[in-house]
Amino acid sequence: MIRFNQDTKRTIEAVVYPLLLVILMWSIFFMDRVFSLDLYRLGVQPGTWEGLKGILLMPFIHGQTDFGHIINNSIPTALLFAALIYFYREIALWVTLFIWVGSGFLLWYFAENTGSFHIGMSGVIYGLFSFLLISGFIRKYLPLQAIALFVAFIYGSMIWGIFPIKQGISWEGHFAGLLVGAVVAISFRKKGPRAPKYSYEIEQELGIEPPDYEAEWKEKIEQYKQNQEAIKLHRQRKQSEQKDTTTKNTSTSRQDKQTPPTLNIEYHFKPQSKRKDDNNTDQDSTSNK
Repeated sequence: MIRFNQDTKRTIEAVVYPLLLVILMWSIFFMDRVFSLDLYRLGVQPGTWEGLKGILLMPFIHGQTDFGHIINNSIPTALLFAALIYFYREIALWVTLFIWVGSGFLLWYFAENTGSFHIGMSGVIYGLFSFLLISGFIRKYLPLQAIALFVAFIYGSMIWGIFPIKQGISWEGHFAGLLVGAVVAISFRKKGPRAPKYSYEIEQELGIEPPDYEAEWKEKIEQYKQNQEAIKLHRQRKQSEQKDTTTKNTSTSRQDKQTPPTLNIEYHFKPQSKRKDDNNTDQDSTSNK
């Protein structure tokens, strides 16, 4: 049996689930187109009991002859659901359910009943867009903020869809999805992925007094200065001793050079009478021999 680690499993889920959803959307679209089922009647008709079923079924249904509608919804559906599942895996299911049901209910409750049916995944897409954008910033976590900026850059122009600019566009569904996504992002701000905490933050939560790193740093700096000062004094003392020794040796050599060598001469003087006596003594000793 093949076992995947958490990152691989999360990546597979982020690819497979959105892809299955898009395949289901296209399957229903082709069934409606080929067999002329008029599935648009399963959409939301505001303010009617019959239209309540559209709260769950509306996102799967698109215009029977309008390829542009389902194509425009397929790409953001895949990308936004993939981002939700990969980065918010722990709460992705609940976020999807609240946005799916909440946007549909607000559309049914507040939209004007003109006798038309609201269909398409647009409301859910706007909800996912709003959730990823707001949640990424309020969580103060860099990867989620990057995803929020990416969503804003790619789908920022979607904001115009919440205004009644173009006829035939369910701007009420867009606005409902955007509002519900923001509410869900704020409601789930303490759940799901969070920025990793530093050790001092954990210690503060546990009531542990954090170490005074500033005082320790100052103490080390002071000790370093004292060591440098001691080394400096030692070097100065050593240089002074070497200088004194050099000075003494120099003065001694100078004295040796300045003092000339001396020659000692000794004179021994003997009187002449003494000298004669000595000669007579020598002659007597010779005759005796």
